[in-house]
Amino acid sequence: MLNIGDFASHGRVSVRMLRHYDAIGLLRPARVDPVTGYRSYEASQLARLNRLIALKELGFTLQQVRAVLDEQVDPVELRGMLRMRRAQLAEAIAADGQRLARVEARLRTIESEGTMSTHDVVVKRVPPVRVAELTGVAAGYEPEQIGPVIGPLFAELCRRLAAAGITGTGPSVARYEDVPDGDGAVLIRVAVPVGPSVEPGRSDVAVLDLPPIEEAATLVHRGPMDDAVGAFQELARFIEANGYRSAGYARELYLECPDDPAQWVTEFQEPVVRR
Repeated sequence: MLNIGDFASHGRVSVRMLRHYDAIGLLRPARVDPVTGYRSYEASQLARLNRLIALKELGFTLQQVRAVLDEQVDPVELRGMLRMRRAQLAEAIAADGQRLARVEARLRTIESEGTMSTHDVVVKRVPPVRVAELTGVAAGYEPEQIGPVIGPLFAELCRRLAAAGITGTGPSVARYEDVPDGDGAVLIRVAVPVGPSVEPGRSDVAVLDLPPIEEAATLVHRGPMDDAVGAFQELARFIEANGYRSAGYARELYLECPDDPAQWVTEFQEPVVRR
């Protein structure tokens, strides 16, 4: 038998926690001296302690830990729980990283308010182009809603074009539309320019001719899309200050997309008309 101090030392927990686990019935001592109240444990109880701590570290509540322990979970099941929890934590860490990047982008935009713009906005005509296109729907226009939809869409578009033996002829394009009665949902259209010989029906993607934009306020953004809020707001300021009004969402023309998003070069093309 091990006294509570020795058991705590071997189990790498505090005596205080062992007393707490005893009080809530998660890990009772093997023996309690009726006179002194001293708790004693058997070495075999370390197995239950190990499972208790592992489940607690995996994020289970103590009530859930009790239920799992009472079912006598075996090491294989624990390993499966660990894999699942590891994936959940990795996903949460990635989401937190993206959220921090978006907050930092907003802060940079706030800090740049009232300073001279580093972007050059050019109003120009965007010519028509034939594209192969796929569509998807995002719940909203926020980056955290758009990102999980647009990335897989582009990947699937490239896969289908490769399977059909179609090669793109220029930078890929994304454009957006409001979903009618969609409560803020956004239709995402991702496209790759293709040659005039590519006819509709040649592959399992839509082939169509994008019409020209007679007047577009355009701006080149360098960096990741999560950092593009300042560029979009600069477009809004230019449009208002120069007697235009927006005529729809900006197209995104991906001029350069290396593996490092910090090196991306994207042109935003927002259709405008004179007020």
